[in-house]
Amino acid sequence: MKFSELWLREWVNPAVTTAELESQLSLAGLEVDSLEPAAGVFSGVIVGEIISAEPHPNADKLQVCQVSDGQNTHQVVCGAPNARAGLKTAFAQIGAVLPGDFKIKKAKLRQVESHGMLSSEQELGLSESHDGIMELAADAPVGADLRAYLQLDDYLFDVDLTPNRSDCLSIAGLAREVGVLNRISVTPPVRNTTEVSLEETPSIEVLAPEACPRYLGRIIRGVNPQASTPLWMQERLRRSGIRSIDPLVDVTNYVMLELGQPLHAFDLAQIDQGIRVRFAEPQEKLTLLDGQEIDLDPSSLVIADHSKALALAGIMGGEGSGCSDSTQAILLEVAYFDPLALAGQARRYGLHTDSSHRFERGVDFALQERAMERATQLILEISGGQAGPVVDHTSQAHLPERAEILLRRPRLDQLLACQLPTAEVTDILQRLGLQVQEISEGWRALAPSFRFDLSIEVDLIEEIARVYGYDRLPTTAPTAPLLIQSTPESQVSLRRLRQALVARDYQEAITYSFIDTASAQICDPAHPPLALSNPISSDLAVMRTSLIPGLAKTLAHNQKRQQARVRLFETGLRFVPRGEQLEQEPMLAGLIAGPRHAETWCDSQDKVDFFDLKGDLEALLQLGGQAKEWRFEAAQHPALHPGQSAKISRLTPQGWQEAGWIGALHPQVAAHFDLKGSAFVFEIQLTSLMQGQVARFAGLSRFPEMRRDLALVVDQHQQVGELVHAIEQEAETSLKRVHLFDVYQGQNLAEGKKSLALGLTWQHPERTLTDEEINAQLEQLLAMLQQRFAATLR
Repeated sequence: MKFSELWLREWVNPAVTTAELESQLSLAGLEVDSLEPAAGVFSGVIVGEIISAEPHPNADKLQVCQVSDGQNTHQVVCGAPNARAGLKTAFAQIGAVLPGDFKIKKAKLRQVESHGMLSSEQELGLSESHDGIMELAADAPVGADLRAYLQLDDYLFDVDLTPNRSDCLSIAGLAREVGVLNRISVTPPVRNTTEVSLEETPSIEVLAPEACPRYLGRIIRGVNPQASTPLWMQERLRRSGIRSIDPLVDVTNYVMLELGQPLHAFDLAQIDQGIRVRFAEPQEKLTLLDGQEIDLDPSSLVIADHSKALALAGIMGGEGSGCSDSTQAILLEVAYFDPLALAGQARRYGLHTDSSHRFERGVDFALQERAMERATQLILEISGGQAGPVVDHTSQAHLPERAEILLRRPRLDQLLACQLPTAEVTDILQRLGLQVQEISEGWRALAPSFRFDLSIEVDLIEEIARVYGYDRLPTTAPTAPLLIQSTPESQVSLRRLRQALVARDYQEAITYSFIDTASAQICDPAHPPLALSNPISSDLAVMRTSLIPGLAKTLAHNQKRQQARVRLFETGLRFVPRGEQLEQEPMLAGLIAGPRHAETWCDSQDKVDFFDLKGDLEALLQLGGQAKEWRFEAAQHPALHPGQSAKISRLTPQGWQEAGWIGALHPQVAAHFDLKGSAFVFEIQLTSLMQGQVARFAGLSRFPEMRRDLALVVDQHQQVGELVHAIEQEAETSLKRVHLFDVYQGQNLAEGKKSLALGLTWQHPERTLTDEEINAQLEQLLAMLQQRFAATLR
């Protein structure tokens, strides 16, 4: 909302400076976007009258004008096409200073002397118009200082209003707000009831009362379309960012800016029989005032006559029914349209008008009669004519109801952190236009018709704080019991897991939870992803069921930027549909690719392999102190390379449960993401990884260890982990370690067999073990291995 300070001060004139007024408005929630002077800085410019204008003897496009300053006549050479005898215009005398520190001096143009300059609006910093010199009213006093005559010592405020404050989209609303903030009364312009001198009334039918609860119409005959809009009105429109067109249009725009009620004037001669307010008919068209022809949607409200649509209701009039230079009679309409009925309609047709801006946010539904009288008064004063009675079609059942709000004293004191005097709260609410009643609980208030945003208790509390002054409210630190959340000692924190990976040269990545359908299908075909109803793009169309696609895409991004060695991890949710439920599982995923070590003079450039990643993951498993409850089992996964993938399982009371996967990316997956070389990934359930055990103290044994090495011949497909786990389960507690130190296949072994060299270490905490005890345990273990795995000693 752009407005003139001088116009505002005609309504309400607080004893504050321009800067203080700007600060007041901004602190009250009406943020001032810009504050600028109404005109450029200039001096020595007066109202001049062109006595004569003759062609320049040496130039076709110049004229030699004789200009009067009220006392003397001056010769001025001018190139403006509108310079003519009898025109009153802006005359910059010799010695005048125009914006940009441009000084006017005596000059000679094509051998003809020029004593001064006739100025355009652009040259004076009034507007961007430079079509010709400025044209002033015929009654402008010759010789008067132009700044004083046009009241140019003014400032223009541009207020950025939030959508809920439609009541301030007018001078009346802003004046009301300034009056409330400064505790002074508002003086609106004198409004005289129009004398009805015409008996003719328009025929009006409102066929959509739910969308248009109130519609007023009046016929005015005998208007003079050739009349000139008064300079004071032109200036106020200009300073509000609206171009003057003709008196009828200017009056409707002026009343809209003054009161906040949009109006429209139809050429009565173009209306067939009468007005009908209805929804558009199928395949109906309308040519708007800007010349654009639109196909009307059946949900659009239109103002029509008995044969055609005349205007897009609350947005823009039609070209066929608009006023022109030949208009002799008009039908002046003032309406209240329901904001929901007009919401989005202007955007549907690529429009945004001052009228739609106000109607979509809500116009005072009690303002129409006042606006009708004000507009009629101005039209008769400027264009003449005779006005008929007002026809008022109002559907009370469809008008909004004024909200009755209960404001409780305890709630007010709690949110403001102070106790305002009851009389002051009552005064603020009354000055805001509410009808207030003090009750035992606090206050009962009835919202005014122009405040659509006041409906619940907190709305009133916000208004009281705003008007009282946010800067006057006490600063109080919030107090609340802050309980420290307990962290189970057995749990491995996410922070610790991240630190462990960072210590192993990983970098954390954060990728989108949305991925493209193709990536979801190729990485996890077993779980159809949940598709988004309104995706941002095709690359972000479904919810991820795995973190691997995001890391693979990040690896490709890095490789394309010459980053060969990449080690990434990510923690986040995956979204797996299971029946009608969408399970959100926290996961940890990692990826490595490129050289094993950073480039140095002493290290080779060996590439990473499966066991590099497995070692990093095992380091995380060790953090919970239950590494023996985890196992890696060779298995196939559609996103991983056959023969280089393993399922990660954890032992639970229900048995071994799948917890994740590890392996090399499948070549097809690597090709899909355009990866260079091999990449290895793991993905594991974060909840399982974070489950550990409480650390317990165990003393070091003072007794010697005893070791036995076994070379077992087993089937070549036998998994070592199964053997080791079986030995650990079968042996006594004194068995401390079982580790594989050699694998052999070749000569002296039958085809399809392999030799596994295992080292078994015993140590008792209280005594020295004997060979007989160790041998007995070995025999027992060998018998178990023979029975379960067909293992034999080599």
